[in-house]
Amino acid sequence: MDFKELLSVPAIDGETMLRLLPLIVWSTVWKGIGMWQASKKRHLKWFIAILVLNTAGILPIVYTQFFAKKVGKKKK
Repeated sequence: MDFKELLSVPAIDGETMLRLLPLIVWSTVWKGIGMWQASKKRHLKWFIAILVLNTAGILPIVYTQFFAKKVGKKKK
């Protein structure tokens, strides 16, 4: 295996892209919601974690459903 082979990126065919599209949309929507709520509540660590980690929407959902609501209830 030479250096050029190590740097090559495998191509993604159309069928694979169509299968990944719902996951990409799902993850992007939840990432946006989670980052928006984290920024509104000034949770910098959560904002950075959601931005950096790609968890297919799991981390933003956990933040939105458990941690963001907890802070909102304390203020009322």
